[in-house]
Amino acid sequence: MAAKWIEALTGSLEQKKQYKQDKARMEALPAPYAEAAMAMHRYLMYAGGITDGDTLIRMYTDLADLWERAAVDGTPVRDIVGDDPVDFADTFAKAYAGREWIDKERGRFTAAIDKAAGKEK
Repeated sequence: MAAKWIEALTGSLEQKKQYKQDKARMEALPAPYAEAAMAMHRYLMYAGGITDGDTLIRMYTDLADLWERAAVDGTPVRDIVGDDPVDFADTFAKAYAGREWIDKERGRFTAAIDKAAGKEK
């Protein structure tokens, strides 16, 4: 009972557990993969814009998988991210088409314009 109440306030405890596991997997990678994975993780936390917990967890699990596979294969970091790491990370995040924080403002803006246009005569 208490767990459901806590989850109602803080979000899914299972998602938090999975997030911590995925982050620990990235931190445990050998250099330079850990540095690259954590840099991309940080960037996606700020720029990814995904607010849906299930989508976010799926994205971070896939991110950990990506960097673990690169480390096992010995793939150079630049072969993963290319010449533009920002473009790579943005494209990676777009593959997870969850709700974004800006969606609410886009809806609010569109509704305001529709209302204003309805008042035109």
